[in-house]
Amino acid sequence: MRYVLISLALIIGVQFFYSQAVAEPKPQQGYQVIPDEAIRLRILANSNSDKDQELKREVRDRVNAEITKWVEDLTSIEEARKIINNNMDQIEDIVAETVGDQDFTVNYGEVEFPDKIYDRYVYPAGTYEAILITIGEGMGDNWWCVLFPPLCFVDFSNGATVLDHENAEPALADETEEDVEVKFFLWEWIKNVFKA
Repeated sequence: MRYVLISLALIIGVQFFYSQAVAEPKPQQGYQVIPDEAIRLRILANSNSDKDQELKREVRDRVNAEITKWVEDLTSIEEARKIINNNMDQIEDIVAETVGDQDFTVNYGEVEFPDKIYDRYVYPAGTYEAILITIGEGMGDNWWCVLFPPLCFVDFSNGATVLDHENAEPALADETEEDVEVKFFLWEWIKNVFKA
C-alpha cells in the first residue's frame, strides 16, 4: 500500500511540474497587447541632449493630443487611416509650430521599429503602419505609442531596446546574502512516508 501511495504522489507531482513548465504566460491585468491592425506614432529626437529630448516631448504631447481627438471614437482602422491621411497637413503644422526653425519630416506609411522591451514583454522589431516624425537628424532616443486603437496612455517610452538590455551591466549580488531553505510539501511528505 505504501508503494502505491508513493507512486501516486510521484505521478501527481510530475504532472503538476510539467503543467507549470508548459503553461502559457498570461498577460498582466490591465495590460493591452498591440492588435495586428494598429497605427502607431513614432517620434525621433534630433539628439539625446536635454533640449532635443524636451522638444521631442513637446511634439509628442501636441501631436498625440490632436490625433487622439480624431480617432478616439472610431471603430475601424479604415476610418482612422482616412482621418489621418486627410489631416497630415495639420500634423505638419503642429510640428512646425512646435520645433520652430528646426528641420523635420512627417511621413505616414510603413515604418521600421526596433525590438522594444517593456515590463516583461518584448515588442518585436518590424515594419508597422505608423506616422513617423523625425526632428533634425533623428539621431536621438525615440518615443512611440499606438494611435489607433488609442493606446497612447500606455507609456512605451520607458522600455529598453533589446540592444540596451543585452549591453547592460550585470546586477551585483547582495554581499549580505542570507541562506534560504526551500522545502517542497510533496517531497517532505514522501520522505516522511519512507521514515514511517
